[in-house]
Amino acid sequence: MNQLIQKYAQKLYTSGLVCLDEALIGALDDECVWNQSHDRLSDLTAILSALPVNALIFATPKAPYDTVIKSLAQTNTTVICPQDTETRTFLHELPIVRRWDRSQLINALSRRKAVIIPGEGIIATGALTPEQAFVVFSSVCFACFVAYFSEIFQKAVHGKVKHQEMDAFVAMMDTYPKQPDHLPALKKGPFVSEASVHEAIIDAGYHTVAYGLVDSYFGNVSYRFKDTLYISQTASSLDELAACIDPCPLDGSSCAAITASSEFSAHKHIVSERNIQAVLHGHPKFSVIMSMICADRDHCKNNGRCHTHCSTHRSIDGIPIVCGEVGCGPYGLAHTLPEAFRNNDAAIVYGHGVFTLGEIDFISAFCRLAETEKKCQDVYFQHLKAMI
Repeated sequence: MNQLIQKYAQKLYTSGLVCLDEALIGALDDECVWNQSHDRLSDLTAILSALPVNALIFATPKAPYDTVIKSLAQTNTTVICPQDTETRTFLHELPIVRRWDRSQLINALSRRKAVIIPGEGIIATGALTPEQAFVVFSSVCFACFVAYFSEIFQKAVHGKVKHQEMDAFVAMMDTYPKQPDHLPALKKGPFVSEASVHEAIIDAGYHTVAYGLVDSYFGNVSYRFKDTLYISQTASSLDELAACIDPCPLDGSSCAAITASSEFSAHKHIVSERNIQAVLHGHPKFSVIMSMICADRDHCKNNGRCHTHCSTHRSIDGIPIVCGEVGCGPYGLAHTLPEAFRNNDAAIVYGHGVFTLGEIDFISAFCRLAETEKKCQDVYFQHLKAMI
């Protein structure tokens, strides 16, 4: 357990979420194990023991996440409600407890996976493992970043951004990690064996995380080889896919898709309708932010249902933005994404992320994913600058 705890303490640091040795991680084994001592250790041990969970992370997020969360906590009284897809389906809402009070924290965490304590940090829980607590912590930081930048933009649209807010915003952006200057050297296709397909998927997943194009474990990767779609498993970490790839025959002759990515149906429809082999899906922040910004929102009859009922044809620099939810239901991505890919090799899903295609390998798909995020970031700041 100690080794597992140390692994996710390091991951929090390398992901740019906390400063070195900042995260306090505890887990229940034969006894409660912590990675380091802390002034709050007795309270956190009591909180962990009182909840139906096995792991807990407490840490103050690193800049810019600390500034983002502080700002949201100032404008929201008891709860923050980001509207990105992962929050709606996974976190639901982020409760705020304004002072360190053990009973209040236990009460909040009995209802939600995480709690924000302004001036202190975030407590994130994992039902079984430290990995789950890491995913929750990462997701809170991602959701708050998206919510804050969307809020700043909407306020600018209505001329409500104060000078001190803008000064803080500009200063905060100096701490935002930039994308590396060079794209990674991914494995070249076409791939001629199952083993080489596995290696390419593992490689693509790892670099998608390392390049900052996905947070926690969200996102997925697939490759069509002969009549089988090899796809990352649901809830798998993209940077650790070695034992998490499912071979799913496209004729449905196997039940392997039961453990495959929840977006298997969308991947299957895409590769069946296009002459491509590779599909890559990431959750880059500014692509998600720009997908949720709409000038017509306040006057739209579908406001509040944008993720499933958006009736406006929207795009970013020619890249279509579509609505849709996970699965193949009436509003599923299995219906909306294939249509978006008829004349495009990249598509943005409202509040969810970016899907890109590769003809024979993941090289072009990765380039399109990185380019889409760069375009969305550029467009965001161009429009924001023009409004202020």
